[in-house]
Formats: sequence, structure tokens, C-alpha cells
Amino acid sequence: MVTGWVAEVVALVALGAVLAVATLRPLGLPEAVAAVPAAALLVLLGVVSPERALAEAGELGPTVGFLAAILVLAHLADREGVFGWLGVRLATASRRRPTRLLGLVFVAASVTTAVLSLDATVVLLTPVVLGTATRLRVRAEPSVYACAHLSNSASLLLPVSNLTNLLAFAATGLTFTAFAGLMTLPWLVAIAVEYVVLRLFFRAELRGAPSGPDAVARAEPAGESDGGPAPKAALAALALTLAGFGVCGTVGVQPVWVAVIGAAVLAGLVVARGRADRRFPAELVTAASPLFCVFVLALGVVVAGVTAHGLGTVLTALLPERPTLLGLLGAAALAATLANLVNNLPATLALVGVLGPGSHPGLVLALLLGVNIGPNLTYLGSLATLLWRRVLTGRGAAPSTARFLRLGVLATPVTLLAAVLALWLSLAVAGA
Repeated sequence: MVTGWVAEVVALVALGAVLAVATLRPLGLPEAVAAVPAAALLVLLGVVSPERALAEAGELGPTVGFLAAILVLAHLADREGVFGWLGVRLATASRRRPTRLLGLVFVAASVTTAVLSLDATVVLLTPVVLGTATRLRVRAEPSVYACAHLSNSASLLLPVSNLTNLLAFAATGLTFTAFAGLMTLPWLVAIAVEYVVLRLFFRAELRGAPSGPDAVARAEPAGESDGGPAPKAALAALALTLAGFGVCGTVGVQPVWVAVIGAAVLAGLVVARGRADRRFPAELVTAASPLFCVFVLALGVVVAGVTAHGLGTVLTALLPERPTLLGLLGAAALAATLANLVNNLPATLALVGVLGPGSHPGLVLALLLGVNIGPNLTYLGSLATLLWRRVLTGRGAAPSTARFLRLGVLATPVTLLAAVLALWLSLAVAGA
């Protein structure tokens, strides 16, 4: 069994290897290919005890179950035409005006991220937005970059909006509605600041439509539709699911069961309309991303090893103890920095683990501001941002790394500062 500084080195190397594979995905391999062996190795070497590994997996179980259910829910919503219908509405309402399209995308991406999670914005909405801009022959960059930023910044509102929120929700000690109440103002402020920054950053592209498609809008339109009536049944199911999230805490029901019921209702709708074939069950399993869910469980074990052997001590020394304005700013800045160094998922696991039970909810929420807004600075900060880049690259519209970084440098610090100030005000008004 390894101990001391050797255990620290082994844990850090394991985490680095897991993040490298998750970021680069050599040969298209899933993230779990590195995470599961790394977690097993740490247990075999005694860096993480079997009891700690099982406890970590048990704590993450409901969160991972919710993640799987919400991914299926988003997939079924797309299958029922929600995102295709949304693309047509965006094209019609924009009136071929780039600034109007950007504003509409901000609304659509913010709501999609908050209700269906950031993965839906990246995987389902981004191709629709790209296709809409292509069809209208307006510059696509402002709108697709907005999808990337809002998949992170607009994921502050609900516990279900981001996996990081789910990981930290229990540590806040808040109900679903109390969480949303405290995060509403930071959510609105972050979106508003992002909008102002993107309007200024892309002012040249937003002046008017070019005579031909630009470099970012050369892909074939994705998610297009000829229009038609709104998918009312699917939209109603999504609305009821969201309402269920709001009341589940008051009746002692875990959000995961609300998501499962919502997904089951949409799946039943598909079957009732005769749109399901014998491959439908396998399609739902694929939509749940079981390998990614396993990756999250294994990552939790790896992060437990790192936190127990060095990182936890450092973070304990750096984390503030009181939710003063300076304390909130310090917690958010630390979380944003750590997210860009090791990715926001392990950063959240490490920070919540260090805070432990009984921490002030304001500090936990400040950490969430950091791990959710901070990843807009670099590609490594969030798996969603990496996935966004992969989605665009796969459609022949690879984003510019240099431009992404320039926009991140301009937008991230000011957005984080404004959101922290809004959180501080929300806590003061609520008396928390």
C-alpha cells in the first residue's frame, strides 16, 4: 500500500491521465476507458480505501441517475421535434437580423440550459442555431459562441441545470425552490453581462449579413424543419416535468424520480404514436450515456484520492469560512481557477468534499458560480465546452481557439464578478 507523498503523486498522475483522455478522447474512446482503471488502481494501491470508494459511488448514485434521466428526456424532446420547431421559430422571428437572432438565441439557450441542462444546449441546440444562421445567410459565430458561453453561465438557475449543481445541491441544505430563488438574480445578471460582452465582441459580425456564408457557417444546415404546428404534447410534458422539479422537495421526492417520470411520459408518447421500432429501447439506453455515467462515478473515486492526499489540505486553507462579500468573491475565484486547471467536475467534487456538511449555503453557491462561469475562460474548464467544440468541428465549422480565449478573457472575469455581487445581494435580501 502506498502512503505519504507517493500516494499524492499517484493520485495526481491518475487524475491527470483521466482528464487528458476526457479532453483529447484519442481514437474517439469514451472517458470511462481511463477513469475506471484509474479508480480501480487507486483502490488496489490503497490510495482510496474500498469503503471510501463505495461511499463515494453511493453518494453520487442519485446524481448520476438524474443525469441519465435528463439526457433521455432531452433526447426524446428532440425526437418529438422540439428543437426543430425551435429552429424554425428562431429563423422566422429573427427577420434575418443578426442582432435579433443573437437575442433570440440568448433566450432559447438560457431556458434550454436551465430546464434541460447544458448538455441539451451543446448537443441539440447548437446544431439548430448553426443551421438557422446558415439558412438565413447571417454570420453564425455570435450565436454559436453564445451557445457555448450560456451552456456554462446560464446553468446557475436550477439544481438540475448542470451536473456541478447536482453534485453540490445536497451540500447547500436548500430546497429546490430556495436554491432557484437565491440563484435567480445571479442567473439573470450573468446572462445580461454575457449579452453585452458578446454584442461588443462580435459588433462587426452583427452589423449585417455578408453576401455569402462565413467560415463558421459553411456546414450543412442541421435540425432544419419545414415548420408545422408546435409539438404541444412534448412541450407540455417538459413544462410538467419542470413544475415537478419545483414541488418535489416539498413532498420528499428526489428530483431523479421526476426526471424519470418525465422521460417515461415522453417515451410513452413516442410509442403511442407508433414512432417506436424494435431499436427504441437500445436508443434510450444510448441516450442515457451509460459510459459517461460510469465515468462520473469513477472520477469521484479518483478525486477522493487526490483530495485525501494533499489537495484537500490546500483547499481547506484557501477556502473562506464566512459568506461575506470578500468571502464569496474568494470562493468563486478559487473555484473558477481550479475548474480551468482540472475541469469543473473534479473541481466541484473536491471543493464540496472539503467544505463538508454544515457549510453555509452561500459559500456553496459561490463555488458554483466559479465552476459554472469560470469554464468560459478555456476549453478545459468544462466537458460541455469541449463537446461544443467537437459538435462544431464535426459539422465543418471548427471554432477558433484564439478567438474563444480572447472572448473568455473579456467575458469571464466581469461576468463572475457581477454574478457574485448579485448572489451577495440575494443572500442579504433572503437573510441567509
